[in-house]
Amino acid sequence: MTTINPQETIIDVREDDEFRAEHVLGSIHIPLSEFPAKAPAILGRLPKQEVIIMCRSGKRSQMALDQISTQNLACRPIVFSGGIIEWKKQGRPTQAVAKSPFPIMRQVQITAGLLVLISVLLSQLLAPGFVWVAGFVGAGLIFAGVSGFCGMAEMLRHMPWNVSK
Repeated sequence: MTTINPQETIIDVREDDEFRAEHVLGSIHIPLSEFPAKAPAILGRLPKQEVIIMCRSGKRSQMALDQISTQNLACRPIVFSGGIIEWKKQGRPTQAVAKSPFPIMRQVQITAGLLVLISVLLSQLLAPGFVWVAGFVGAGLIFAGVSGFCGMAEMLRHMPWNVSK
């Protein structure tokens, strides 16, 4: 179990929707998807300081730590084991900024699944060409996995239910 004192800096690497839903008050938000571009400038201003990397459960924090280790920064990063889940289990306070619907990646899974299911049904009931919609969704998911960019997630991020008011 990792303990945190008030002089330490917490970096939250969860995505925007997760951070908006709940985070540790005073933590710095650098989403893992933007970490390579944003982290060096922020972490470079924290020389020789212990920096706690936090996500939901610990997996993304470790990925961020791996990225930090390749950048020769002077800060001393450590992963908060168990992430914000463990933080709350320890009775530590969090702050909810905005009520969020589902996390973006769950929305992507629901949307992709519906598109595939509907296109397969339509290909069986109306016209075989509808099966290409399922193929297009599959190709998009493969591209997202290889490149780290998910066009569907970006589109959903701008939907009215995901935009902060």
